[in-house]
Amino acid sequence: MSEQLKLIVEQLNGEPFKKNFNLITFDSLEPMQLLQTLNDVLAEIDPKQAIDIREEMPEQTAKRMFTLLGMLKYKPPGGMSEVSSFRQGLVIGSKPVVHPILHWLLQRIPELKKRAYLARFLVKLEIPAEFLQDDIIAETFHQYEELVGGFKNIHKECEQLKSSGFSTAEIRRDIVAMEEEKDQLIKRVERLKKRVEAVSTHQRMLELARQLRVEKEREESLAHQKQEQKNQLFQAEQRLQRCQIQLKDLQQAAADEKPESKLSDLCVEHWLLSDKNLPGLLQLMIRETNTEINHLIEKRMMRNDPMDDKLSLFRQQAAIIVRKKETKVEELQEAREELAAVERELNMKSSQARERGGAELIRGDEFKRYVAKMRGKSSTYKKKRQEIAELKVEYGVLQRTQEILRERHTAGQQQLQSLEAQRGILGYSDTQEELERVSAIKSELDEMKGRTLDDMSEMVKKLNSVIAEKKSALSPLIKDLRALRQEHAELAPEFEQKKAQYDTCAAGLESNRSKLEQEVRMLREEMAQEESRYHHINCMREIIESQMERAADQSKINQSMDLQVRRTALREKYIANTADQESLGKGLRQQVKQVRENQEPNMRQMKMWKDLETLLECKKQCYLKAQSQAPIGHVIQDVGKDMLVL
Repeated sequence: MSEQLKLIVEQLNGEPFKKNFNLITFDSLEPMQLLQTLNDVLAEIDPKQAIDIREEMPEQTAKRMFTLLGMLKYKPPGGMSEVSSFRQGLVIGSKPVVHPILHWLLQRIPELKKRAYLARFLVKLEIPAEFLQDDIIAETFHQYEELVGGFKNIHKECEQLKSSGFSTAEIRRDIVAMEEEKDQLIKRVERLKKRVEAVSTHQRMLELARQLRVEKEREESLAHQKQEQKNQLFQAEQRLQRCQIQLKDLQQAAADEKPESKLSDLCVEHWLLSDKNLPGLLQLMIRETNTEINHLIEKRMMRNDPMDDKLSLFRQQAAIIVRKKETKVEELQEAREELAAVERELNMKSSQARERGGAELIRGDEFKRYVAKMRGKSSTYKKKRQEIAELKVEYGVLQRTQEILRERHTAGQQQLQSLEAQRGILGYSDTQEELERVSAIKSELDEMKGRTLDDMSEMVKKLNSVIAEKKSALSPLIKDLRALRQEHAELAPEFEQKKAQYDTCAAGLESNRSKLEQEVRMLREEMAQEESRYHHINCMREIIESQMERAADQSKINQSMDLQVRRTALREKYIANTADQESLGKGLRQQVKQVRENQEPNMRQMKMWKDLETLLECKKQCYLKAQSQAPIGHVIQDVGKDMLVL
C-alpha cells in the first residue's frame, strides 16, 4: 500500500499535474478533494472531464466517472461481487476505492488517452431493438457501423505510417545539409582552379596527372591479378605435392603387390558383397585375377634373360604359385558354401526385419549403382583439380607480370618526380591527384543528390496520389457521416436524458438501499445488546431470589425456640468462630509479650553458647594439631583436668 501511495504522489507531483503533494498531505485529503484529484486525472485523459465537481451533483459525478472508467475498461479489485460497494465508495470518495483507481490510471496515461480518443468514435450507440425495426433507422445504423469500420482501418493505416519512420522534415533537413555541402565543394573546386591557373604549364600538368591516375588504376588492377596468380600458383604447388604423394603411394603399392595379396583382397570383397548374383561375379573376378597373375608371371619371365641361370628358380616359384592357386580355389569353394549358408541366414534375417518394420539392406545392383556414382564423382573431382592447377599456373604468371609492371611504375614515378623537380613544380602530380579525387567525390555526391531528389519527388507523387485516392474514397463517407452526425445530435439529448434518469434512479435506489442496510445493521446491534442485558438481569434476579430465600430460612432458624435448631444457624456459627478467633488472638498476644520480655536474657544465653562452641572448636583444632606433630611429652587426662608431662 505504501508503494502504491508513493507512485501516486510521484506521478501527481510531476508533469502535467504539479500537485506538490507528499505522503502525509495526500493521505489527509478530504473525500471531496480526493474526488477532485481523481477528476483532474480523468480530465488529463479525456478533456471533456475538466469540470469542478463542486458545481455538479454527486449523482452526476458518479455517473460520469462510472461511464468513463467503464469505457477505459477498469475492473474493480473485488470483481463483480463488489460492484455495489465500489459505486458507494466512489460516490462518497472512499480512499480504499479511489487510491487503486488513481494507481491504475497514472500508470497508463498515454495508453488511456489513445483509448479515450478512439472511444469517441468506436463506442457504438445503444439503440433499442424496437427502433431498429424502422427501415430508415436500420439503414442509418448499418451505415454508422460501416463508418466505424472504415475509421478503424484508417486509424490503423495512420499508425503504420507514424511507426514507419518516414518524416518529410528529416528529408528536408537532409536536402538542406546536402545543398550546403555541395556549395562548399563548389567553392573549394573554384579556389583550387584559381591556384592552378596561376601556373603557366597547368594544362600539361593536368594531362600528366590524368595519365598518372590511369597508370595507378592499371597498377591496382595488375596488383589484383598478381594476387590472384599467386593464389593459383600456391594451389598448383599444393596440387603437385598431393599428386607426387599419390604417385609415390601407387608406386610403392605396385612394388609390394603380390598375387596372394590380390587374391586375399578379392576374397574380402567377396565377403563384403552379399547378393544372389555374387557367385557368378566372384568367378568372373577369379578368372580376371588368374589372367592377371599369369600376365605378371609372363612379364617377369620376359624381363629376365632366357639364358639366365635363375630361370629354373622362377619356374619353381611359378609352380609354387600354381599350387597355392589350387589351394586358394579349394578355399574359395569352401567360402562359396559358407557364403550360401550366410545368404540363407541373411534372407531369414531380412524377412524377419521386414516383418518387424525395419529397413532393407543394400543389394548388389544398388551397390553397383552407388559405385558407379562414386566413380563419376571421382572423375569430376579430378577434372576440377586439374582446372585448379591450371588456374594456379596462370596465377603465378600474372603475379610475375604484376611484379614487372610495379617495377616499371616505380621507375616511371621516380622519373616523373625528377622532371617535376627540374621544372620547379614538385608535388604537381599529387595536387592533380587530389583534384581528381575531389572531382570524383563531387560527381558521386551530385549523383547521390540527384537520386535522392528523384526518389523524394517520386515519393511525394505517390503520397499525393494516395492522399487524393483517400480523399476521393472518404468524400462519400464524410457526407454520410455528416448526416449521421446530425441524426446523432438529434438523438443524443434524448439518450442522455433517459440515461441520466436511469443513472439518477439507480444512484437513488443504491443510496436508499445502503441507508436501509445501515439502519438494519444498527437495529441488529441494538437487539443483541438488549438481549444480553435481558439475560444479565435474569441471572441477577435469580441470584437475589436465592439470597432472599436463604435469609428467610436463617430468620426462621433464629426465631425458633429449639436450641438444637438454633445451633445450625449461620449466625451462631459465625459468633462461635469469632469467639474462637478472639481467644486465639489473645493467646498469641501473650506469647508475643513473653518473647519481648525474655529477649535480652535469651540473647545473652545464645551468645554464651556461641562462645562455648567457638572454644570447643578451638580445643578440637589444637588436639588435632598435637596429634599430627611428633610427641614431645604425653598428656594425662583425668576427670575435670588435663596435664601435660614433658
